[in-house]
Amino acid sequence: MRVLIPRGGRWGDEVARLASAAGFEPLVLPLVRTEPAEDQDALGRALARLADGGFDWLVVTSRSTVPVLPSVPGSVRVAAVGVATAAALRERGVPVDFVPARQSAAGLVDEWPHREGSALWPRALDARPTVADGLRQHGMRVTDVVAYRTVPAFESRDRLLAAVGDAPVDAVLVTSGSIAREVARLELPLDARVVAIGDQTAEDCRALGLRVAGIAAHPSAASLVEALTASAGSAPA
Repeated sequence: MRVLIPRGGRWGDEVARLASAAGFEPLVLPLVRTEPAEDQDALGRALARLADGGFDWLVVTSRSTVPVLPSVPGSVRVAAVGVATAAALRERGVPVDFVPARQSAAGLVDEWPHREGSALWPRALDARPTVADGLRQHGMRVTDVVAYRTVPAFESRDRLLAAVGDAPVDAVLVTSGSIAREVARLELPLDARVVAIGDQTAEDCRALGLRVAGIAAHPSAASLVEALTASAGSAPA
């Protein structure tokens, strides 16, 4: 079974290794890339305030945010949406104070440990307002600013199909709504297995007409491959 892994880097390599060990044929092909935020002035002002200790909390919901961050003062507490994002922050020397047990934006809001103070949320351009709205309901003063944009790695569908190649794609692992949009452009056959990294991503897939065969129990490479393996004996829904 040929499996499309639409993210590269160390994460893609790890998923490919696990998928290969499970008997699948992995194809690592990043379908999206990140670009800088268009409003660099707004981002710069927010990050300068962060560097000066002007926020009580920094909230990070994607590893793609980490490269744009300045040095984070010790007075600022840091929340990460999941263990992968927390690991990326720690690699940059940023200590992490809070990771929700349910690793999602909704989980972060539901388990938020404070009911007052200020927070900076550097986000993707197309991020849902779940974090900002939820933390404000908890009494937090939230500044949300666009830190990056997610754009297609292939401008045209023809180039996308050429990159995938002539061999059929039997399954694809979807890790975000932006990747789901690119997968939809492939117009995969109905029997192709679409495995989502979480419930929200599964909803994004279904909204685009993709039939979801499996959902990872946890947002990790191992859990995603486990869901792929389990989906091999189930029908997409």
